Amino acid sequence: MEKDVNLESVKKKKMKTSKKVLIGIIIFLVLSVSGFAFLLYGPYSGFRNWLITTAMTTMNHQYLAKWFYSEKTIEDVLKENYVAESGENTDISKINFVNYGSKYMMYKNKYDKEILTKDKGNDLYKKIDINEKGIRGYLVAVYDPSKVKVATAKQMGTKGEMLTGIAKNNNAAVAMNASGFIDPNYNSNGGKPHGIVIKDGKLVSNLEKAPVGGGLIGFTKDNVLVLGKYSAEEALRKGIRDAVEFGPYLVVNGEPSFIKGNGGWGSAPRSAIGQRQDGIVLFLVMDGRDYAHGIDGADMVDLTEILMRYGAYNAANLDGGTSSGLVINDKLVNKPINGSGEHSTRAIPDAWIVAK
Repeated sequence: MEKDVNLESVKKKKMKTSKKVLIGIIIFLVLSVSGFAFLLYGPYSGFRNWLITTAMTTMNHQYLAKWFYSEKTIEDVLKENYVAESGENTDISKINFVNYGSKYMMYKNKYDKEILTKDKGNDLYKKIDINEKGIRGYLVAVYDPSKVKVATAKQMGTKGEMLTGIAKNNNAAVAMNASGFIDPNYNSNGGKPHGIVIKDGKLVSNLEKAPVGGGLIGFTKDNVLVLGKYSAEEALRKGIRDAVEFGPYLVVNGEPSFIKGNGGWGSAPRSAIGQRQDGIVLFLVMDGRDYAHGIDGADMVDLTEILMRYGAYNAANLDGGTSSGLVINDKLVNKPINGSGEHSTRAIPDAWIVAK
């Protein structure tokens, strides 16, 4: 009889504990849903703007915005977050190559010193880590712009290739992704690049353009980075030796583009290319989607500020997201995370490389 009473008491205690746990779970869910709803539809627009601009500039995650917001809300947010380019083309006369031979130099600021203080035994390039609150990336200063070229996937036009493969096949000391690519139904193999691709002075592709602003991003035979809204024929007449087509332009002739809000691109992994007035070329690759470490990604404002800080006189955004990659000596340096949460980049049609 005593055992029965004890068992009944234990059962009641277990039921009370289960009820408490269930009530706790329900309260947690209600608070979580309420909090999320407040972020989505509350008076603070920051989260809404971030979600819409980040989702709408991806190829396969636009549904994340369309689930929660009407077409009009999405349109209104995008109108308040955009990049307005100057409309100018690069003035190549403003780029004057400097041979820094003296051991005693005057630096404009600490960022200039970082660029101009070379790593011992490496006159080709220098990698600089970017670590700030919520931002992590990698800037590469390339001292000889004649070494910066376009390299393509072996089967570009049919099939893309991983950045590490492109780098290895082209004996590259450094490689960074370049063009965007045509991606019907968001399941292409990365083989067909958007817009113009010029390699070694020859037009190797000229398919449909990406709706991203910008235009030609290319180097002349005199190793000057040129940004301009040129056709393929105009680019070849101007002596462009290597080029891709993408955007938006971030800096032209020393003047940054006007960026309202976050630029309309949200935060994500990003890549960009630039050149200083002294001729040094800048590769910039930013990590994103690493939420465990508080790394959301970079927006157009972040890219522009970092590039100008390090002296970019002309600079342009390149393809981003899962395409963003930086390879140095055949090793992937950045920490890519694709849309499925895997640590991986995806196949791309071409890359900017620094030839050994």
